[in-house]
Amino acid sequence: MRSFLSSRWGKLAIGVVLVGFAAMLPLLNIHIPGVLPGPTYTPGALSVLAYAMLIAALALSYHLIFGVAGMLSFGHAMFFAAGAYGLGILLNLLAPSGMPPEAVFLVAIVLTLVVALVLGNLVGALALRVTGISFAMVTLAFAQAANVMIRRNTGDLTGGEEGVRLEASLVPEALVGVVNTRNLYWLALGILVLVYLACVWIERSRLGHVVAAARENELRVTVLGLRPYTVRLFVFGAAAVLAAVAGIGFMLLQSSATPRISTADFTLTLLVIVVLGGVGYRWGAIVGGIVYTILDQRLAELASSSWIAELPPVLHIPLSEPLFILGMLFVLVVMFAPGGIVGISHRLTKGRGGKKDAAEPAVLQDLEA
Repeated sequence: MRSFLSSRWGKLAIGVVLVGFAAMLPLLNIHIPGVLPGPTYTPGALSVLAYAMLIAALALSYHLIFGVAGMLSFGHAMFFAAGAYGLGILLNLLAPSGMPPEAVFLVAIVLTLVVALVLGNLVGALALRVTGISFAMVTLAFAQAANVMIRRNTGDLTGGEEGVRLEASLVPEALVGVVNTRNLYWLALGILVLVYLACVWIERSRLGHVVAAARENELRVTVLGLRPYTVRLFVFGAAAVLAAVAGIGFMLLQSSATPRISTADFTLTLLVIVVLGGVGYRWGAIVGGIVYTILDQRLAELASSSWIAELPPVLHIPLSEPLFILGMLFVLVVMFAPGGIVGISHRLTKGRGGKKDAAEPAVLQDLEA
């Protein structure tokens, strides 16, 4: 039984069961006090879960860059913002075109993904000319430039500090209003599954093996006659498109987007999520995204609770700040569980470091063969 569960078919069966259970949550009356604001069928709980799944999908796209390709990017949130802002802006621009609302919605989504693909390849083509900390600084520069353009309401399109709002009349009725939160939840779940399957396909393809091998030994890959730059650019562009898909889901869920989602700080949050879940593990990005988002949503309530207020000032002051609690949890994970949450489960089940989902250095021998 254990060997079946560890096989590819076993993992597929577990994944199908988990997705099926997640799809059934809006129909169930499950209440987790202190975690969700109400039973799972209520709009409040479904909104929190949908947002957590979209952040998990975004973290998965960052996992491709950081966990698989080994590239530390400080500008990944820019592509998430491109998806959210792109959908809002294009819907407003295409609305007067005379096309049916359904056609306008579909065309806006397609054009948003095209913009994300072009932007991802443009940024990647320039940033990948350098490596290491220089690569990180180039992506940071692009992210800062994009954030400045958004805040200054470039072209009178981005709304400045107020951001962009989604007009309900331009979105299918099934995705508008509190009564349709269940549909938005299923949309977020679908996006998470789509991004996960895309990550699996990329990692298991030859391109994924080459980029993982280049992460371990770029010179050796070059000697084999392969081009690390090309495969890294492909992975960077694919991650940008997947981040934009999550951004589109975010825009539909929140009905607005603000400059906060384009900042380098937001990318640092993704880095924290990936490290929290476990670098190199696909499930780590998902678990880290969901855990971090729920903690971020619920710690504000904990920090303002009466029992925290009754503590001595030396404890009350820091514990009344949700970010302090999150930061301490992150420090504890880095110090005592360097493999993240999923890494702990692997060590417990396998009795050693565990096998990562991402390609291991052994792919070097596979490529040579």
